[in-house]
Amino acid sequence: MLSWFGKKKRQRGSALRETAARLNLSYSPADKLHVLKLLSDFKLFGVGTRRTVKNLLWKDDHELDVKIRIFDYHYTVSTGKSSSTFKQTVFFVQSKSLGLPKFYMRPEHFLHKIGRWLGIEDIDFTSHEVFSDNYHLKGKEEGIIRDTFTEDVLHYFTFEKDWHLEGLNYYLIVYKDKERMQPDQIADFYEKGKMMFNLLSQGGYSV
Repeated sequence: MLSWFGKKKRQRGSALRETAARLNLSYSPADKLHVLKLLSDFKLFGVGTRRTVKNLLWKDDHELDVKIRIFDYHYTVSTGKSSSTFKQTVFFVQSKSLGLPKFYMRPEHFLHKIGRWLGIEDIDFTSHEVFSDNYHLKGKEEGIIRDTFTEDVLHYFTFEKDWHLEGLNYYLIVYKDKERMQPDQIADFYEKGKMMFNLLSQGGYSV
């Protein structure tokens, strides 16, 4: 007989398969598209061990040259004799309409504010103080990052909080730290991911 965990795993897979069908997405329980290898340069995928991609929903629009993937990501962090496994849901889009500098945006917390007092700066926007208070934005190419974070992007994230974004060239990933979306949240996550992709396609490099 299946264990309780086995039943929950099967139920989640079935629910996500049904969600994929409703959204006109394909589904695979495993990483058949080798997403983990593709995203190895991103900060999220350099943490911990036992990194695994599961429950992959995807769509390829060849006419618009856009590839979208939504998936569960698991990884384990060990500290001495104990270890913890974290699970979260990630939205990934690949498109040549993106021309992103390498950047990392995450919610700003108290330690970031201490770092600012010590002279460790992030990229702030004086015209959007709420955004700058909400988010810690880092990257070496500050001028291009500022061009990428247009008025529309800054306005959007003034109201949308707690997101993590990583961008690099034609790739963008979106997630909330250690938060695995429930199947009934995936449609909203999908729409928000597409909105962020559209907004970030307006600035950055010319490609």
